[in-house]
Amino acid sequence: MQQAIAILDSGVGGLTVVKEVVRQLPQENIIYFGDTDRTPYGPRDPQEVVQFTHQIVDFLLQFQPKMVVIACNTATAVALDEIRARLTIPVVGVIHPGARAAIRTTRSGVIGVIGTEGTIRSNAYEQALRQIAPQTQVFSEACPQFAPLVEKGQFYTEQTRAIVYQSLQGLKNRPMDCLILGCTHYPFLADAISDVMGPEVTLISSAEETAREISAVLDHQGMLAGTDSTPVRQFFCSGDPVMFKQIAQSWLNEQITVTPVVWPIPHII
Repeated sequence: MQQAIAILDSGVGGLTVVKEVVRQLPQENIIYFGDTDRTPYGPRDPQEVVQFTHQIVDFLLQFQPKMVVIACNTATAVALDEIRARLTIPVVGVIHPGARAAIRTTRSGVIGVIGTEGTIRSNAYEQALRQIAPQTQVFSEACPQFAPLVEKGQFYTEQTRAIVYQSLQGLKNRPMDCLILGCTHYPFLADAISDVMGPEVTLISSAEETAREISAVLDHQGMLAGTDSTPVRQFFCSGDPVMFKQIAQSWLNEQITVTPVVWPIPHII
């Protein structure tokens, strides 16, 4: 029960999931890996993303986690089934939790999805949404410039707002009432996205729903950490640890009791 939850992402985006896990399950130990050296995953060949995901899972398994969370939509879309088939511990992705949250939220049945090129190309969200509600109308748009902005810590600049505005013009006039942020990096840009889409469009982040699924799975299997435990949270990245640490500290702020420590690992080929 005291084993850690291992969370992986192509970079800092999965910190949105970490923040929700810390909020909902403050007693849990967490090991996080952000592949900041090879981000973004969206433009990459799907088999390359599958390979990277296996490599990171192999790295995380040395810590003997009780669960693996693929907090990257692109990796979830192409690698989730393979990772689940490999491991005997639970493996959670972020696409189906986000789809369920959107179906609960929508009143019109018209849902927008933004994500990386890889996620949008996979049609994973459209398939997940229509599995739950076959009549759902889905409008999707790839926003490949968003994740690199987040990795550089550029959340609130005028240039970022201009890029967000330009990227969302194809969706702005669609009759949707909710928009899935189909990349865990995108909640960092939620203010700018909301300004463009308007107050009538509810933004759906998969992070909150994913944390609920993590809690439900661990509870069902009797694997929740005891409430009297002092949590340990370790952060690893494959790229620049200075920028990663800066973003992690800013995003997680008082949610943790220790300063995030980042150990860069040797370059993974």
